[in-house]
Amino acid sequence: MQKLLVPLIALSCSAAALQPTNAADYDSVAEVKKAKSELKVNATDWPQWAGSHLRNNVTDQPNVPTTWDVTTGENVRWTAPLGSETYGNPVIANGHVYVGTNNGASYVSRYPSNVDLGVLLCFDEKDGTFLWQHSNEKLPTGRVHDWPEQGICAAPLIDGERLWYVSSRGEIVCLDTQGFHDGENDGVKTEPNENKDEADVIWNVNMMKELGVSQHNMCSCSVTCSGDMLFVNTSNGVDEGHINIPAETAPSFLCLDRNTGKILWSDNSPGSNVLHGQWSSPAYAELGGVGQVLFGGGDGWLYSFDAAGDNGKSKLLWKFDCNPKPSLYVLGGSATRNHIIATPVVYDGLVYVGVGEDPEHGEGDGHLWCIDPTKRGDVSPTIVYNTADPDKPVDHKRLQAMVAKDGDFERDNPNSAAVWHYVGNDPEEFEETMHRTCGTVAIKDDILFVADFSGVFHCLDAKTGQAHWTYDMFAASWASPLIIEDRVYISDEDGDITIFKMSTEQEILEENNMNSAVYTTPVAANSSLFIANRNRIYALETGAQSDVEE
Repeated sequence: MQKLLVPLIALSCSAAALQPTNAADYDSVAEVKKAKSELKVNATDWPQWAGSHLRNNVTDQPNVPTTWDVTTGENVRWTAPLGSETYGNPVIANGHVYVGTNNGASYVSRYPSNVDLGVLLCFDEKDGTFLWQHSNEKLPTGRVHDWPEQGICAAPLIDGERLWYVSSRGEIVCLDTQGFHDGENDGVKTEPNENKDEADVIWNVNMMKELGVSQHNMCSCSVTCSGDMLFVNTSNGVDEGHINIPAETAPSFLCLDRNTGKILWSDNSPGSNVLHGQWSSPAYAELGGVGQVLFGGGDGWLYSFDAAGDNGKSKLLWKFDCNPKPSLYVLGGSATRNHIIATPVVYDGLVYVGVGEDPEHGEGDGHLWCIDPTKRGDVSPTIVYNTADPDKPVDHKRLQAMVAKDGDFERDNPNSAAVWHYVGNDPEEFEETMHRTCGTVAIKDDILFVADFSGVFHCLDAKTGQAHWTYDMFAASWASPLIIEDRVYISDEDGDITIFKMSTEQEILEENNMNSAVYTTPVAANSSLFIANRNRIYALETGAQSDVEE
């Protein structure tokens, strides 16, 4: 079912004064290429989640297939088994393909498939030959910190012969991309062996032991960097009862020296206000003349810090509450307050992010924001006060920022950075509502695409927030859109990859099924498409033919 929408946008005063630029004035593909060029990878590689530190999934890769058949092998160059559950997005760099999963495929002999692990796999990009695996044994504390069978949920960052990622054990790990295939044991010398099918560790930081972090259910952060600064969301969260925050003073956001693992600065801004977990990934860009690192907090606020810090300490630039002040957090689908799982995206000097929740807690209301990152301080749309002292802002409260029965009320914030706020066309109509999202937006030529967890795919004007159209995929989507030239690819839990024309008018070009649920986002590199479904990874190439193994 599909319908053209009339926009419903809540605009701030600052938005009314903002003059949208011509789409031709900003080339998002060129900006992503420029950001990628800072890394020692091939120009047409995809070396981290969303391609670059801008986190905008756009590319002009030519000849990427629009049709394929994973049963007959049409346009399939190679395929390889993964674990039984796969949530890690593929990354392609310098001739290798990396993907996080669990140990269901048992590539390493000392760990048979009945041993549950989080694993990062490395394959040869050309033919899918397995090269090496980094293995992470499950934490003894169980599902509160390391949920069974979930594996590695994040994507690594590649630069030259070094790789960084966050493991399921709450460790930040730096690996040699060549493994032991180069005949050298670099960095850490205490690996269990130097077999060529196992990873070569350069350094690691155990966030639980060294920083006191208590991740909830799983660590999931796809790291990014600026120069030698590596940015990490720690996943610090609630306990198994979902009420207490056992490590509220532990850091939520980190900046490390990527060469050594030394902590350059840390920040625990969400502190005791974390709602559930913190599984967003950071973005980085120079905005307003300052290098800003953007973190989605577990309290539903988006935070911006000066990337360089301030004499070893964090330096907050601005923070933005992405939920309405009266919204309430409760466990499950009835909550109206959410945290942030999506990754913030930088496009033409503005920042875009939506709110969401762990899919295990169901569907719910969503909010998508466009934010001006040049303002400072609390740049939320409104500020809460209380009748007892109507001139003093009330400290933020964890479950509900504004409790009217206690005398709380809100005023418009004259310092608001809200450019626009999208909730959909009609909250009474499922297909015309913005729901909770795990997905990150993708933007090109001022056309924005985002999928929500309820399976509605939205197309908006990136400068005004006006909805061009929405489409009901009739299946939940955990993924983010990928824009390739004039096409948009989006995956869903039914295993469909739907390809739309990149247009303000809705047009479906193709739909291909992957024979299993797809929780990840399609990735394009070197004129090929890489898709990880629940238990296999596929390298798709126009004109290729493969004998598909099941």
